[in-house]
Amino acid sequence: MTVTETTAPSITELAGPAPCYTPAGRLAGKVCLVVGATSGIGRATALRMAAERAAAVVVSGRRQALGEEVAEALGRIGTTGVFVTADVTCEAHLAGLVAQTMTRFGRLDVAFNNAGFQERRAPLAIQTDDVYGQVFDTNVRAVFHAMRHEIPALIASGGGAIVNNTSVSGMRNPNPGLSLYGASKAAAIALTRSAAMEYAPQGVRINAIAPGRVVTDMMLSSGIADMRTVAGSLPLRRMGHPDEVAAAVVWLLSGEASYIVGHVLAADGGFLAA
Repeated sequence: MTVTETTAPSITELAGPAPCYTPAGRLAGKVCLVVGATSGIGRATALRMAAERAAAVVVSGRRQALGEEVAEALGRIGTTGVFVTADVTCEAHLAGLVAQTMTRFGRLDVAFNNAGFQERRAPLAIQTDDVYGQVFDTNVRAVFHAMRHEIPALIASGGGAIVNNTSVSGMRNPNPGLSLYGASKAAAIALTRSAAMEYAPQGVRINAIAPGRVVTDMMLSSGIADMRTVAGSLPLRRMGHPDEVAAAVVWLLSGEASYIVGHVLAADGGFLAA
């Protein structure tokens, strides 16, 4: 039984001190794309790419002001940052995003497909077709459309890597009320693995990241009443920072993960092992 909190917990209270990483030039000179980068894990990953000496990071999202803030932050780090307004549920936007990247920089080296949507918690029998469509259009169809345009660009660039953001909910979902989210993330994992097998021989490595309890806007609006109890119940006794997931994503995209293909890396603080 959960207890409604009277005050919202801070990020530090839920996830502990922010991590500190030493950049090692893992993406030096690379042209990177982050689909869904205006906040949370997407934003953290874009900034981490810049810290790892990416030549350029193209970021997308629907919230222009936030996207432009990310692009400006990339510039301050020393990387060319470009924001493109895009709705991932519109294939034409995703096609245009990849095309603009290729036109401006002449190549695409790595891509992180991050956008996601979680329905309001409710029993399966009362969920609607509209909610189903929104969840699957964002979490599955958008990944399909993004990869469909990214893969030819990566091949034309001499090979590269893709990471799709999935979730531990696609591997094990003990939480009632999120059946559509869990099913969509399981589908995204299957899509990732199938694409990985098809395109590895052509020099495109495709993997997935599966975050657990990470302090993001989606997590904080998930309907969980007592975040402190949830954080304390994890093996590390805390939730994760977006930066911790970003570090894993960048590693999967880098040459250090050159023999990793079709893998789902759980960045979950031990959630699946518990």
